Amino acid sequence: MTYEEIKASNGIIFDRLALLLNNKPDFVTSEMVCELTENYGLTVENAYSLLICAALGFDTEIEADRLLWESYSPLMLHHLDDEYFKNDEFYKAVRIKNGKQINEWELREDKLPPFAAFVCDDPLTLPDGRVIPQIGYFDKEFRFLSVLQNGREWMTMMPNEIVTQRLPIKKARGRVCTYGLGLGYFAFMCARKDEVESVTVVERDESVISLFNELILPCFAHPEKVNIVCADAFEFAEKQAKDCNFDYIFADIWHDPTDGVDAYKRFKELERFCPNSEFDYWIEKTLKLYM
Repeated sequence: MTYEEIKASNGIIFDRLALLLNNKPDFVTSEMVCELTENYGLTVENAYSLLICAALGFDTEIEADRLLWESYSPLMLHHLDDEYFKNDEFYKAVRIKNGKQINEWELREDKLPPFAAFVCDDPLTLPDGRVIPQIGYFDKEFRFLSVLQNGREWMTMMPNEIVTQRLPIKKARGRVCTYGLGLGYFAFMCARKDEVESVTVVERDESVISLFNELILPCFAHPEKVNIVCADAFEFAEKQAKDCNFDYIFADIWHDPTDGVDAYKRFKELERFCPNSEFDYWIEKTLKLYM
């Protein structure tokens, strides 16, 4: 395919997936998969691929549709093991029996039905120019924590959060700063590390901080390492961070690329105030695709 053809194919895949994920992520059901595996001898993975293909409006009887789907789907769809994510240290330690709401913010447990589609990692960019979305699914119900603002999910303990923070957590050392609290996953995992001396969390919303302090911080193995600063992230980065001698700084104050690109660019400009710090940004690879 030419560059323009590949670019057009990327757009088709992303646009159709966005519609599915935003409107009907649970389109595929256990019953649909069972019908194909039991009656036609397909594997779960092949059955799921065929069903998602149909959900996205591709017709494999049309050669162009079939070739496009075969070019993307093998590297796009991932049958994930729920036990792997349930064994995450945060997932095991932080259990919320009853949700709680403070002002417009709510902390609660949600559930994902079997075979519901979700983004599970940053897109995969191939040398030929194809950009492959990473879509995961479980074959069992998956329960997870969510923090919501006015009913809109702001952070969830879905696989994407765990996978996209692995590397920043691995790199964290010494005096760590993170912009954005969410469920406190990054702070929790960093505080467990012997190489991490302290974790400063900059969060501007007092209600989020209250939920965290009451329901999540008591689950930390090392709460003494965590310091919450109620402040605007950009103001802190410009005026206070330079005096804190942070070794590692991680920013995660955006919901997704639509609100993340501008914030990312602004943070990059503020790096100059902490020339001795190492910086990383949540879903940076994805953000760069939208720039």
